[in-house]
Amino acid sequence: MNPETAVELIKSLILNAVTLASPILMTALVIGLGVSVFQAVTSIQEQTLSFVPKALAVLSLIVVMLPWMVRTMIEFTRSVIEQMPQMVG
Repeated sequence: MNPETAVELIKSLILNAVTLASPILMTALVIGLGVSVFQAVTSIQEQTLSFVPKALAVLSLIVVMLPWMVRTMIEFTRSVIEQMPQMVG
C-alpha cells in the first residue's frame, strides 16, 4: 500500500466517523444548552435535569437514525473491501 492510498483511506474513515457522530453530538449540544438556559432562568440546579433529557434525546435519535448509520458503515466497509486488491498490488 502506497502512502497516498493510506492517506485517502484514513481521510475517508475520519470523514465517515464525523458524519456518523455529528448528529448525535449536535443533538446533545442543543438539548444541553436548552436545559442549561432553563436551569439558569428557573434557578433549578438539579443534576438529573441536565442528564435525563440529553440521554433520552440521544437514545431516540440513535433509534431513528440507526438504519442510515448502519447503511453508511456497510457502504464504507464494502468500498474498503473492494479496494483491497489495489492496496496489495
